[in-house]
Amino acid sequence: MRVKETVNSLIEQAIQKHASDIFFLIQNQELIINLRTIAGIKRQRSFSVNEGREVINFLKFAAQMDIAEHRRPQVGALEYQFNHEKYYLRLSSIGDYNDNESLVIRIIYRIGASKFFYSKQLQRLEKLTQKRGLILTSGPTGSGKTTTMYKLAKRMSKSQMVMTIEDPVEIQEKSFLQTQVNFEAGITYTKLLEAAMRHRPDILIIGEIRNSATARLAVDAALSGHLVFATVHAKSTLQTLSRLESLHVNANELSNCLTAICYQRLLPTVNGSSCLMDIAAEDDLTNALSQSIRSDFINWPSNLTKLCEGGQISAQVYERFKKG
Repeated sequence: MRVKETVNSLIEQAIQKHASDIFFLIQNQELIINLRTIAGIKRQRSFSVNEGREVINFLKFAAQMDIAEHRRPQVGALEYQFNHEKYYLRLSSIGDYNDNESLVIRIIYRIGASKFFYSKQLQRLEKLTQKRGLILTSGPTGSGKTTTMYKLAKRMSKSQMVMTIEDPVEIQEKSFLQTQVNFEAGITYTKLLEAAMRHRPDILIIGEIRNSATARLAVDAALSGHLVFATVHAKSTLQTLSRLESLHVNANELSNCLTAICYQRLLPTVNGSSCLMDIAAEDDLTNALSQSIRSDFINWPSNLTKLCEGGQISAQVYERFKKG
């Protein structure tokens, strides 16, 4: 097996299918390679364990990771050139309880021409950005959250300064000042936020809210008068509020800084995929914040029904996404 050619083929096939992730997992004495696309996770091919380890070691070496370490978590990065386009790959490796190493590659694409079922939803978000405060995009992995966030910020970057604080940078955008957390070098979220305040950005992007520390940063930045974009994993629009409360942000703080929540998914269509949003803002947001027990959505069920009845999505897609 020619490892370099094999790796190139795997990466290029993933890019052609617009996969977000490539998974390398050892199962039943084989290395299984899966791709995550809009259709879900699908098996791509397999290798023997020894061949698979060659592939993983080649990728780790290219990403400046320690190929002698197979158990502890590691991260790495590399650039890949394909069809005159540059792609950024983020690698993460870890060993399981049997000391079998797994590897995941996140493929980072440039901001593309996203499709939306209802263009008025994006237009509404654009109007809400004028109010400043915190605007959250929520949803599972691969739902296009970061792309939407960047698209909104990019439209405003011609006349305003946009700065990002990310871990890691997911989309390369030359018009933004992009910074990245590096704990080994002592570059933390807190230090980057302090630096951001000195740089006086108009718009601040705080990548993904993963814990109480990043939630606090996003809230404090929004309370200071900035327009702040951030993403968070949540199962529905209004349950995003409960997710933030579980990270020790109280309802009073949210009522003072939160401008909008946009839950979104990319739905498969005959011609590819389009984005469906569910937006909570203004009265809907105020009412939800006052409730201890919340529902899930604002207009998601009715909009999804319209798409199905209009033939824009199949009945199978409707069933798959009717709960978000």
